Amino acid sequence: QVQLVESGGGLVQTGGSLRLSCAASGRTFSSYAMGWFRQAPGKEREFVAAIDWSGTITNYPDSVKGRFTISRDNARNTVYLQMNSLKPEDTAVYYCAAARLQYGAPPAQQLYDYWGQGTQVTVSS
Repeated sequence: QVQLVESGGGLVQTGGSLRLSCAASGRTFSSYAMGWFRQAPGKEREFVAAIDWSGTITNYPDSVKGRFTISRDNARNTVYLQMNSLKPEDTAVYYCAAARLQYGAPPAQQLYDYWGQGTQVTVSS
């Protein structure tokens, strides 16, 4: 069992930056690929970023590529999402997720086994 707790959300102006953190419980954190997803009001949850267990493979959709960076610190059981050049359309609840995978950083939500409660990110125009 893995428990995930997100933090770092908040209100920021267009063009600003935020860094989200996701702290994981358990001693097997380094065995999991980690992902960030988001859900805006009235929309389906969508993929934002993923990183493999070692931190060497990352994956982003075109909507955030070049603006968002995912990283992880396996010694601290923590994954991060650095978000720069934020836009109003980035406003959403952001969720951290963990997948029991030995390879890859998948975008598919169904591959993720554990989810956090989410943290709100609001970008004002």
